[in-house]
Amino acid sequence: MGTDSTTFPPGTFRPAPGRAKAARMLLAQTRTEISLTLRHPEQTLLTLLIPLVLLVGLSTLELGMLAPPRVDSVAPRILALAVMSTAFTGQAIALGFDRRYGVIKRLTATALPRWVLIAGRVLAALSVVALQTVVLSATAFALGWHPSPSGALPGVLVLVLGTLAFGAGGVLVGGALRAEIVLAVANTVWFLLLMGGGLAVPARHLPGPMSAVADYLPSGALARALTACAAGDAAPVSSLFVLLGWGVLAGGLAIRTTRVS
Repeated sequence: MGTDSTTFPPGTFRPAPGRAKAARMLLAQTRTEISLTLRHPEQTLLTLLIPLVLLVGLSTLELGMLAPPRVDSVAPRILALAVMSTAFTGQAIALGFDRRYGVIKRLTATALPRWVLIAGRVLAALSVVALQTVVLSATAFALGWHPSPSGALPGVLVLVLGTLAFGAGGVLVGGALRAEIVLAVANTVWFLLLMGGGLAVPARHLPGPMSAVADYLPSGALARALTACAAGDAAPVSSLFVLLGWGVLAGGLAIRTTRVS
C-alpha cells in the first residue's frame, strides 16, 4: 500500500491540537491577570480607594505644610503611591498566594512559555497602573491640578520605569517567602515606603535623617521624578538611576530566589 493511502489531507480532523500563537497566549494571560487583580476587593482598596482618599484628603485639608494649590504637590506623590501599591504590594501578595495554592506550578506545566507568564503579569500591572493614573489624574484635575503638558510623555515613561522597578521588588518578596510572611512583609514595606519616601508627607518635612534618605528610596525617587515632570521640568537623573538601581538589584535577586512552590 502506497504512502498516499495512509496520509490524511490537512484539515480532516478538527480541532487540530497544538500550542496557540504567542501573541494570543500573551493576550489571554494578560486579560486573566487583569481580571484577577480587579476582582479582589482588597486589591481594589489597596490600589485605588486608599490613593483616592489620600488624594482628596491631602488636597483639601488645611495641614499647614503645603502652599495652595496643595493638589500640585499631592497628585504626583499619590500617583507614585498607586504605582507602589499595584506593582509591589499587589504583585507580591498575588505571587505569594499563587505559589501557595500551586497555581504557578500548574501553569509552568502547561504549554505556556515562562516568558508569557512573566510578560502577562508585567502587562497586567502596567494596565492597572494606567487605569489608576486615569482615575487619579481626573480626580486631581477636578481638584484644580494643572500639570505642564510638556511633562506628560516624560511622566508616562517615569511611571513605566517605576512600575518595572517596584514590580521586580514584588516578585522578589512574593517569589521567595511563604504566603503568610509575604502578606506581612509586603504591607510593612508599603507603609515604610509611604512614610519614609515622602508620599504621605513631603520629604522636606520629614525628620532630618529620614529627609536625607527619602530620595534614595524607590518611592521617594519616583515621587520626585513625577513632581518634576508635572512642573514641566526634566526628571532628575539621580532619581531615574535610583529607580533603575533598585529594579536591577531586586530583579537580579528575584531570578536567584524565586520558587514556583
